[in-house]
Amino acid sequence: MDRQSLKRGGRLLAPSLFTLGNMACGFYALLSSVRGEFVSSAYAIIAGMVFDALDGRVARLVHGESSFGVEFDSMADFLSFGVAPAHMMYAFILKDYGAWGYPMAFMYALCGGLRLARFNAMAHDGLGSKTHFTGLPIPGGAGFLASFVLLYQIIEEGRPAHTWQFLMDQIPALIGLAPVMTIGIALLMVSTIPYPAFKQPGVIRPKSLAAILVLLFVGFLLFYYPLMVIFVVFFFYVLIGPVSLMARAVGRAFGWRPTPPHEMHHHENDGEHL
Repeated sequence: MDRQSLKRGGRLLAPSLFTLGNMACGFYALLSSVRGEFVSSAYAIIAGMVFDALDGRVARLVHGESSFGVEFDSMADFLSFGVAPAHMMYAFILKDYGAWGYPMAFMYALCGGLRLARFNAMAHDGLGSKTHFTGLPIPGGAGFLASFVLLYQIIEEGRPAHTWQFLMDQIPALIGLAPVMTIGIALLMVSTIPYPAFKQPGVIRPKSLAAILVLLFVGFLLFYYPLMVIFVVFFFYVLIGPVSLMARAVGRAFGWRPTPPHEMHHHENDGEHL
């Protein structure tokens, strides 16, 4: 085997190692929820998101994009952000709803699979966009459910943690809305509501002193209140869809026609779903 083939093989292998890490996290999350270890399950889902965010970037960095990488990434995402969160929510709370618990959990997993299949179909047809996703990305829904479980377990177990009391006071009320949250996120994933992709070059690169200060402040909050910040970020990202939909409906009622999201047609097979 010549040196060029070895280099090409290394470029293809590098992003797949991160995808493998994502899949391993998803499998561990599934095993943890089976054992009733919901904190471990939720943390594993979030860890999988880190690997998922890195595999596409590594692929572009080393020019290791491939059709195999896209399909492998989708399989890992379905396990980590589709099956694992669905089982986690079922074992955590949905099982208490008797016969209705299974279809609610399955609906989340099903819609997650459909969301990934639609993403790949659009990418293969060159209909992807660098500015937005069509429907809630599956890691976004999984991250919201995982962060919710982590916050509730702090209350349930009485563990010491850096939290915002006014937010923690609302978490027990949300437990009764678990079916609504699960089904709502499932429907948002298969919707056509645009969600920001944050994939444009330099989108989070600070260009002013104010932007740098904001990033430093967010970094401080993430360091000191990690679970709070993660939950709030996912909560507001999920809400972007319904809020933008209502805003457009109100705008149409008053005769305002919003500009549709800019489509950048290209073969963006980078394996990123968030």
